[in-house]
Amino acid sequence: MSLQEVVHLYDSDLPESDQREAFRSGRVPVAVYGLGKMGLPLAAVYADVSGNVVGADVDPEVVETVNDGACHVKREPGLPELVAETVREGAFEATDDPAEAADRAALHVVIVPTPITDDHEADLSILQSVAEDVGSGLDPGDLVVVECTVPPRTCEDLLEPMLAEAAGHDEFGLAFCPERTASGRALEDIRGAYPKVVGGADDESTRVAALVYGEITDNDVLAVSDATTAEAVKVFEGLYRDVNIALANELATLTDELGIDVNEAIETANTQPFCEIHTPGPGVGGHCIPYYPYFVINGFDTEARLLETAREVNDSMPRFTVETLTRELDAEGVSPEDATVGVLGLTYRPGVEETRATPAGPIAERLADLGAEVVAVDPMLDDAEGFAAEMISQDEIYDRGLDAVVLVTPHEEFDDISWGRFDPLVVVDGRQTLELDGTDHRVYTIGSGESMETNSNATDGRIDAADREEGRR
Repeated sequence: MSLQEVVHLYDSDLPESDQREAFRSGRVPVAVYGLGKMGLPLAAVYADVSGNVVGADVDPEVVETVNDGACHVKREPGLPELVAETVREGAFEATDDPAEAADRAALHVVIVPTPITDDHEADLSILQSVAEDVGSGLDPGDLVVVECTVPPRTCEDLLEPMLAEAAGHDEFGLAFCPERTASGRALEDIRGAYPKVVGGADDESTRVAALVYGEITDNDVLAVSDATTAEAVKVFEGLYRDVNIALANELATLTDELGIDVNEAIETANTQPFCEIHTPGPGVGGHCIPYYPYFVINGFDTEARLLETAREVNDSMPRFTVETLTRELDAEGVSPEDATVGVLGLTYRPGVEETRATPAGPIAERLADLGAEVVAVDPMLDDAEGFAAEMISQDEIYDRGLDAVVLVTPHEEFDDISWGRFDPLVVVDGRQTLELDGTDHRVYTIGSGESMETNSNATDGRIDAADREEGRR
């Protein structure tokens, strides 16, 4: 990090133009706490803009990798090059000692995991540990920025008093500035795909956060009333999606009784500008949407019945998917215990390695409990550890005598599957991305229902790449 005279932005007497120049020139040393799949891209962008960043991570292998100018986060376009460049130029380095990083920084950016416990309570233990380290190094005029998603009121009720106690003073700023970043497009998102939301514990914190992110992003900076409002913005984004997907999923379960293609009805309804129903599927996964509702459900006294119901609906979709598959197998005279079932896609969405809360987990487990032999294909993963399935390569699926296939995650690699090479299968398409008309397979699409096409001149049947984006929801 730079040895220039340090400039502190909180309560600074410098003109704002000079404060911006100080940040861009490296005179406001930055520490980024957490160098995971979201933290590393954020640290690299900060380093690119300010030229003076230390990243802190408790994993020594991560620290060594970064200091070697290498990138441990995979499939992030442009990130390996940016890490290599900023490390080579001396703008970015890493340490496994967060307290050391805090001692060196005037701007502290926290982006660490905030999972939930087995009891569906927010687990802020990592955040609290980092806050203690940050507080130990807080100088008057420092700013602490929290980017990781937290329950509303965390900054005000938890972090601000913790930091003040650890620092021994309250002459610092604190702001919540939520990451709005998706895996596979992190640099694009950080640099301005969406407006940046900032909200401070006081007006000065909001001002400084807006100044800093005005240099980081090419998009607008939206300064909201306070940190709690900013925290709520991030959580509400996830709640909206969970509830909306639950509506789509519940409608999809009515497909057979209604006798219609519910997906068609949803698509047509969405031509009305006040309607934006999401796409049904076999479940909701990832490290965000399945977890954030519990920040509200179990974080406040007021009952959140709609959020609870949405979680129940979305958590029920793997069971619905397996029940649909077993019903379709039964129609073909095949019992689950005599079936070999291929699960296509274990990650929670296409093109990423993340498997947290993926619906493929309970789908494979339910199938195995029914006695089926379960094999899985996923080009993002090396093995199926943690899944009740045997991992096989995509080329092997033609030789395993499959009776059925469940498409959970529409990776683009599945475009190359030649469906005409299989004997007639039962196929459950969880993402509306298979084009199997003209094949001999018995196909049930979640939300569209069953379509049985028999054609002696069957085509291969490929995933419709234009529709794959819907599977990312």
